[in-house]
Amino acid sequence: MTSAAEHRRAPPSDGDAILNALPNPVLLVAPDGKIVDANMAAESFFEISTQFLRRQSLKELVPFGSPLLALIDQVRSSGSPVNEYKVDLGTPRIGGDRQVDLHVAPLTERPGHIVVMLQERTIADKMDRQLTHRSAARSVIALAAMLAHEIKNPLSGIRGAAQLLEQAASSEDRMLTRLICDEADRIVTLVDRMEVFGDDRPVARGPVNIHSVLDHVKRLAQSGFARNIRFVEDYDPSLPPVLANQDQLIQVFLNLVKNAAEAVVDLGSDGEIQLTTAFRPGVRLSIPGKKSRVSLPLEFCVKDNGSGVPEDLLPNLFDPFVTTKATGSGLGLALVAKIVGDHGGIIECESQPRKTIFRVLLPMFSTARKLEHSNGDDAPGPSSLASQDSR
Repeated sequence: MTSAAEHRRAPPSDGDAILNALPNPVLLVAPDGKIVDANMAAESFFEISTQFLRRQSLKELVPFGSPLLALIDQVRSSGSPVNEYKVDLGTPRIGGDRQVDLHVAPLTERPGHIVVMLQERTIADKMDRQLTHRSAARSVIALAAMLAHEIKNPLSGIRGAAQLLEQAASSEDRMLTRLICDEADRIVTLVDRMEVFGDDRPVARGPVNIHSVLDHVKRLAQSGFARNIRFVEDYDPSLPPVLANQDQLIQVFLNLVKNAAEAVVDLGSDGEIQLTTAFRPGVRLSIPGKKSRVSLPLEFCVKDNGSGVPEDLLPNLFDPFVTTKATGSGLGLALVAKIVGDHGGIIECESQPRKTIFRVLLPMFSTARKLEHSNGDDAPGPSSLASQDSR
């Protein structure tokens, strides 16, 4: 491997080119603990150039007493490679929470030298959480079907009885009968929202221009709930279309933008919502029941500078009935997660004060995928999504 300065002076060797093409950080550590070399991914991970990395000892880059240091000693003494999973290498300089899987092996050509490869847990954890979200959604489907049958029918009788009593009631009692009717209607509305989970009817899907969807959502927002909020757009104009149902995508991003607007409403003129699109190759998702894996290169983000999502809610944010607001039903993001999952994608949230990001990863349109869906595979979710609050 060569430093950034050397890259400018001479073309890299084949070995350097291969290592720099790897998305995972790779370090070569000398017997005295000094870093001998690093690839470009390591530069990005530690936020320091190879030239400066070579001046550092590994223990200066990782937390005090890090398991990585003990692993290197173990590999050096045993001569055998070792793997360790979910190790926190976070430091104040590179970020406080940087969980990685470690792959440590001896370099036989250079005695005492150790090769360290890091694999960040971010994408793997996204996959795990997405499967959990889908499992939760399936549980709510059964609950929705039961509620629809067991609650809506008796509520209809209660409302009818209240209307009959209202005809002969005094003006004072009419207030009570009206209250019964209003509350019955409110419960029916809630059950109707939950029934969306159980709607598995096929929905027509085709190539959708995501920028047209985001522009439409922005116009809707600026004409209503986000009238006084500043929008910032950072789009990749070369993005290919996504295989999706356009109405469903509009509802997904309308819900996310509505949540973002409510998060920044207290900031007044300082409130900001950012919409971004990008092409991120390298993310692939295994589909249950299939041997093939789907690439998810299209990344769409809704960012806001609000107060953020409470840390204790983040792991369960897309579960039904999870909300931070007294009037929220906690169904909005659960429905969003179901629709994104039915499209074969992933939705994830990263949040800290003044920076909350909802990231949607979706597969791009191709003729082969269109034929799959036209044959009935991966039936999409509901055709509509109420934009109720859920954060």
